[in-house]
Amino acid sequence: MTGHPAAGIPVSGTTRLYAVLGDPVAQVRAPSLMNPLFAELGIDAVLVPVHVRPEHLERVVRGLQRVENLDGMFVTVPHKVAVRRLADRCGPTVDVVGSANVLRREPDGSWLAENFDGSGFVSGLVGAGHDPRGRRVALVGAGGAGSAVAAALLAAGADRLALYDTDAATLGALAARLEAHWPGRVRALPGPDLRDADIAVNATPLGMRPDDPLPFPLDALPAGAVVADVVMKPHETRLLREAAALGHPVLHGIHMLEGQLNSYRAFFDVQ
Repeated sequence: MTGHPAAGIPVSGTTRLYAVLGDPVAQVRAPSLMNPLFAELGIDAVLVPVHVRPEHLERVVRGLQRVENLDGMFVTVPHKVAVRRLADRCGPTVDVVGSANVLRREPDGSWLAENFDGSGFVSGLVGAGHDPRGRRVALVGAGGAGSAVAAALLAAGADRLALYDTDAATLGALAARLEAHWPGRVRALPGPDLRDADIAVNATPLGMRPDDPLPFPLDALPAGAVVADVVMKPHETRLLREAAALGHPVLHGIHMLEGQLNSYRAFFDVQ
């Protein structure tokens, strides 16, 4: 490898490394945002995607922990819940949501975990003119991204959050954690209930593949309800395409990542 993947900046023995772990990784967008940022700031660093299957996650995380010039990792589907258990210390958001999307390698070689998915999602939502304060939200998907988005929406003042996931145990555990912090504002449901939602969020991986079914039916949504997706690739998922055709305002998955950039800079001390 002879050059920076974003701007032709030479990669050398002094370059600091970051990895983004996922399965698959073809859809990851973090390198396309972080590498230009490194180049713009004149920082000698590079972020590369690393394809890790779930059964190999612990070995890879422990191995990368011994790489002296690796400063941190970004984490995507399906590893956000599992990687939280591999961290040596966790930030306050991780303890609430039970998942992590970044790990920072500390000077002593330990991992510090944090999760900025939720704050990034809300930042993107507000930036698009859809403040969740006082709104009724339906969210499908209680996994790594969904748990973070759910907590952030409640912290941002969402009036009520209706949750659904096909995994009843995961759904119940998340609802219990959220209820402890925001009592009376969370409902765990046996199916997606969109009848009175102001904002409907897909926080599942459905939409990454062209033959995926819709994560929830659009015909039950009230007119004018916002439809948001956390899937970043493709940019225009079937859900968003069909929602827009029905006249719903939509929010693309890339907004969640763009909303996290300042948090990443502060967390990794990228100046």
